[in-house]
Amino acid sequence: MFFGKDLIVWLLLALGGALFAGNVLAIVRPPVVPKHDGDLAQAPRARSITMAAIGLVVAVAALAALLSG
Repeated sequence: MFFGKDLIVWLLLALGGALFAGNVLAIVRPPVVPKHDGDLAQAPRARSITMAAIGLVVAVAALAALLSG
């Protein structure tokens, strides 16, 4: 196997980290100018915080699974 038995855990760590980082950056640094006519000026705060929290929980759980064995 490519990463052995831990492939799904590595994927969860990567996806959780990306979900967390992307949503935090969407809150902290919104785009200066919307690229298209229908784009929002800034990300919806409640949804972004919720998705960032989910990503953080998934990433921490995957990291704990990797470190525990």
